[in-house]
Amino acid sequence: MHVLTTLAQLRSWRTQHAGKTVAFVPTMGALHDGHISLVERAREAADLVVVSVFVNPTQFGQGEDFDNYPRTLDADATKLAGLADVVFAPTVDEVYPPDEPPPVIHAGSGGQAFEGAERPGHFDGMLTVVNRLFDMVAPNVAVFGQKDAQQLHLVRVLARDRGGPEILAVHTVREPDGLAMSSRNRFLSAENRAAARVMPETVQAVVAARAEGPVKALRRGRAVMAAQPLARLDYLELVSPKDFSPVGEDFHGEATLVVAARFGSTRLLDTEDIFVP
Repeated sequence: MHVLTTLAQLRSWRTQHAGKTVAFVPTMGALHDGHISLVERAREAADLVVVSVFVNPTQFGQGEDFDNYPRTLDADATKLAGLADVVFAPTVDEVYPPDEPPPVIHAGSGGQAFEGAERPGHFDGMLTVVNRLFDMVAPNVAVFGQKDAQQLHLVRVLARDRGGPEILAVHTVREPDGLAMSSRNRFLSAENRAAARVMPETVQAVVAARAEGPVKALRRGRAVMAAQPLARLDYLELVSPKDFSPVGEDFHGEATLVVAARFGSTRLLDTEDIFVP
């Protein structure tokens, strides 16, 4: 496995492997088993696998601690040994050259609600770096997790608009108690970590009540969340996978459940694809 830090090194490696298909997994590092599941899916999808480790400054908003985001490149590289062919760990100037900055990609209406409302500008920054990394890596396939459902939706729109790569999604990987794996989980206190079990419990409540229709199913989920005093719900909604807009009360068909809540200073996300009969 190679650890590369410049575009020139990456392009040289690609030239050496001309004709091989490449699967790409973009990450910000601090890898956990959820990330590894993405890499394992990438391993199945192409001849070669590139994993980027880049903490992207443009997707951190005011008050979000870019400087303290965990940077664990050596540990990440150890976890990726035997799975990835390349770990691409560029500097900020390599991704955003001062003399030729990449174009800013705007999320549009699909990025205004939910996470977009909570973190203004976040999705513009995310799409800008993903677009830039797609240009740098030139993958045939890219793999993302379903847990960040709105991000996945917007990346699919980006890939469609730019003509590739193919986007593959991997289902959320969970802890033994059901909590979705996340780099943020490490910031939970013991008390808040126990309280956070209400996240998957809320998802399960909505899934169990889906036959009652969106309004009643969501009401049941909100009741579960409200019973946990340490949880502060940001949103709980069923959205259309087509445009990420909330479904109507008479909706039937495939929908995506999205939920975000705070436990102390840590904000967690969860999601599930649901068929509403």
